[in-house]
Amino acid sequence: MIQTHQLTKTFIGPDNREFHAMGPVDMHVEDGEFVCIVGPSGCGKSTLLRILAGLDRPSEGTLEIHADESSSRPVNSMVFQGDSTFPWLTVHENVEYGLRMRGVGYRSREQVVARMLQIVGLAGFSEAYPYQLSGGMRQRVALARAFANDPQVLLMDEPFGALDAQNRILLQDELLQIWEQTSDGSRRKTILFVTHSIDEAIVLADRVLVMSSVPGQIKATIPIPFARPRQTYELKRDPLFGELTYTIWEALRDEVDAARAAETR
Repeated sequence: MIQTHQLTKTFIGPDNREFHAMGPVDMHVEDGEFVCIVGPSGCGKSTLLRILAGLDRPSEGTLEIHADESSSRPVNSMVFQGDSTFPWLTVHENVEYGLRMRGVGYRSREQVVARMLQIVGLAGFSEAYPYQLSGGMRQRVALARAFANDPQVLLMDEPFGALDAQNRILLQDELLQIWEQTSDGSRRKTILFVTHSIDEAIVLADRVLVMSSVPGQIKATIPIPFARPRQTYELKRDPLFGELTYTIWEALRDEVDAARAAETR
């Protein structure tokens, strides 16, 4: 479970002026939930994820991640928008990287990597290097690496944002499939996923959080009632999909307008 209370981040600019980047954010995420965060550019979505990942410290407020401290699993892993594969490592070596850093034994690493490469459809590319793969395939490697490391919380910052529409849809379905197949009994991994795409948020999430442009707070929470497992094109045929798209856009539209207006000042 993740709980934030009045979480705020400010930066000091080169002229020593304070820049308010995010917050205060009050947020609650249950174990095993898939939560998507949408909002205009600059509202603090990525900053929030970086704080949750421990890459940045909040300026004010509190953050609690109730992890299983008795587990050897890492508390979280993060998947970024850009290509985050290591170009000097093969696909196999990329996927096993987190396991190797944790000191997992060779035999266990091999079993996990083989399973993840099979799930993401890259078993035949185990010895290939990232430069030999397409952008979509490299993102599948990043997904396999994150899930192989078996974090308790997975943080994803627009991981499909740079892909074409077709690959994006395929990877949405693939992410849901991996999430289902790597669940521990009845419990799935907790995922926070930042996206600019309303469609993507509806396809993936249990709940969608809409962030305001200024000062970067949670403006609205929209539950997504579709049953799981899900398929992207099947969902889009449902009239409720259009209603949810309209609801989220209504919550988001004023924030996008406000962010655009601020950019022109």
